[in-house]
Amino acid sequence: MGFALFFIAEYTNMLLMSTLCALFFLGGTLPPFSILDTILPLPGSFWLAFKMTFFLFLFVWVRATLPRYRYDQLMRLGWKVFLPLSLGFFLVTAVLVLSFETWPLATY
Repeated sequence: MGFALFFIAEYTNMLLMSTLCALFFLGGTLPPFSILDTILPLPGSFWLAFKMTFFLFLFVWVRATLPRYRYDQLMRLGWKVFLPLSLGFFLVTAVLVLSFETWPLATY
């Protein structure tokens, strides 16, 4: 029973992330190209479902092809690789902003 709930939760998370990715990055209910709206007038729910299916396919494809990491490997990757990398990018961005003096102006 516990594995079934975990399995359902994992795929529910994939469905939610696919929906959010389709809404935020691919235009949600809009057709991919504006010409498609005149040639093939389909409702917006079809386009959202189509984009969600695309992202679901990507999630399942990546999950099936890449190996899974153990918990200790993920922790090591996060602390020893991604944290220094993100801090380095933060410092590079700060140096670039200070060197080019491109602070955003606050207009009130």
